[in-house]
Amino acid sequence: MINPLDGEQISGGFEILGKPLDGAEAAAMLRKLRGRVHQVVTGLALLRLPEGWLTIEAVVTDVPMRAYTDQEIQAYIATGDPLDKAGAYAIQHPVFRPVQNLQGCYANVMGLPVCRAARALAVFGIQPRSRVAEQCQQYLDYPCPVFQQALE
Repeated sequence: MINPLDGEQISGGFEILGKPLDGAEAAAMLRKLRGRVHQVVTGLALLRLPEGWLTIEAVVTDVPMRAYTDQEIQAYIATGDPLDKAGAYAIQHPVFRPVQNLQGCYANVMGLPVCRAARALAVFGIQPRSRVAEQCQQYLDYPCPVFQQALE
């Protein structure tokens, strides 16, 4: 059995990129992603034990990476930032900015698709105290093109 977090090939031609072990592995991941589109997948599962209610969400975002240079990769690795990030990058990094023209859920690529989490909580009758989609967009400074669909 292959550990899906170590970046090895798995069935179906997909490869899961976990956190790199070192700078060399981070550089290899970033070169592999450079100039290509990959997918970030986040799974959410909420269980309410008293009733045995379960809701499951899977969020998939296509992420187009820009054609950054080897010098940019090395400068980014020198910051230490990629070493604790799956795929060796942070979409929100203020200097490296590896993603080009994202048309999906920015929050999903960061780590938590908040609109979908709010929708999952609503299944249990739990409503957020604030307007999640608007606050997410304001905080991230990103006009999300998919939040309406995510809240349906």
